[in-house]
Amino acid sequence: MPNIIAGKYKRTKIEVPSKLVRPTSALKREAIFSILESYSIRHSINIYKDKSIIDIFAGSGLIGLEAVSRGIKKSYFIEDDESVFKILKRNCDKICKLNEYEIIFKKAEFGIEREFDVEPSIIFIDPPYNKENINKILFKIIKNKIKLNDTVIVIEIEKNQQIKIPEGLVVWKERIYGKTKLLFLN
Repeated sequence: MPNIIAGKYKRTKIEVPSKLVRPTSALKREAIFSILESYSIRHSINIYKDKSIIDIFAGSGLIGLEAVSRGIKKSYFIEDDESVFKILKRNCDKICKLNEYEIIFKKAEFGIEREFDVEPSIIFIDPPYNKENINKILFKIIKNKIKLNDTVIVIEIEKNQQIKIPEGLVVWKERIYGKTKLLFLN
């Protein structure tokens, strides 16, 4: 079982569904948050205080729960698989207070068609490799004005997968870890 790697819940074990989910490794999670925290220092913004993360294709919730452990005010988890949802709920109940998370049980493209009561500083998109239309999700994020000026979008995809970045977004960092590519957009 993977565990939270930093913050107030460091070393807390997280349950992961035995199938359907590819949890983000500790190495990649550390890289993601290190890059995000460096970005926030360079741009004089606080990505945690009074902010939220939207974890799309949440799975076990590792990224959103890591953000809560590091001090983010709220994590929104979007997940549409019922068996994964149950494990995600148990993980959230183990780590978070009730006001620190919300699970949206919908397909990703519909889960983002709503208002989020806590402004997002991070949107994390980690779909099953080559099975979801990331462009459609990015377009809806822009169209619904979910991404604000300082919001960073992080996408985890298979390293050879190509996506078309919609107008209004720019990739400012790309990292390869084994079979995975991480894209950071603003």
